[in-house]
Amino acid sequence: MPGDIEKIRAIINNLKPSEKKIAEFILKNPQDISELSISELSKKCRTSEASVVRFCRTLGYRGYQDLKIKVSSDIAFKTRKIQGVVNTDDDIETIIAKISRNNMQAIENTMDIINREEVKRAADVLMTAAKVDFYGVGASAFVALDAMHKFMRINKACTAYLDSHMQLASAANLTKDDAAVGISYSGQTADTVDALKLAKNSGATTICITRFGNSPITRVSDIKLFVTANEAIFRSGAMASRISQLNVIDILFSIIACRKYDDIVKYLENTSEAVSIRKY
Repeated sequence: MPGDIEKIRAIINNLKPSEKKIAEFILKNPQDISELSISELSKKCRTSEASVVRFCRTLGYRGYQDLKIKVSSDIAFKTRKIQGVVNTDDDIETIIAKISRNNMQAIENTMDIINREEVKRAADVLMTAAKVDFYGVGASAFVALDAMHKFMRINKACTAYLDSHMQLASAANLTKDDAAVGISYSGQTADTVDALKLAKNSGATTICITRFGNSPITRVSDIKLFVTANEAIFRSGAMASRISQLNVIDILFSIIACRKYDDIVKYLENTSEAVSIRKY
């Protein structure tokens, strides 16, 4: 499955120094990997062959040969490239094109790396949970609100908690019949991680939506849904990452809606009718 270069880019800051050298070389010279032996790569990265092997295992590859095949395949698959970042002197047409392509690329890259089995597990849990908490702060708070809006339309008992104290208060009272979804692109947002940890300690099944790699939120999550995005464009705005997170929510909602359509169609009709009277 393509998306291996994105995996390396996402996890690079969590790697050991020797492994980080290898990741940096691959990201700068991905086309060279197919021609290099493990000893040649280790020399170019000024590290050991053992470090290359550890790097491969960290990324989930069977070995160096597997890494070479996956990266080479990824390069062949990716035919479209994002045309740089937005510059202050870009005209409107250029900004429209760059932002739109960046958002589309975020969705495509997320589709490449997301684990289908984890998506299935998450859908199963959300479908059967007695109650679902969604936790998010900052830009991720809006993703949590979107999730609540969608799932309440099919009569799923759920709440989006954006305040850290309310997150903890709700998490403390969850049970093994409930689920909690923590949304944090960085995976390091203390409020969200702490709430998800408490929910896990309370017995609830925990799910995270975060960028690929090992981070604090993944360590308190039973199910991990990884997303990826190029956030070089005005990173503080959390643009593309928000789009990729919203896309995962849409996927989960659609899976459940399809599976339980006969049961939930009346709820969709009820909610649609209820808000229709607010239209002119």
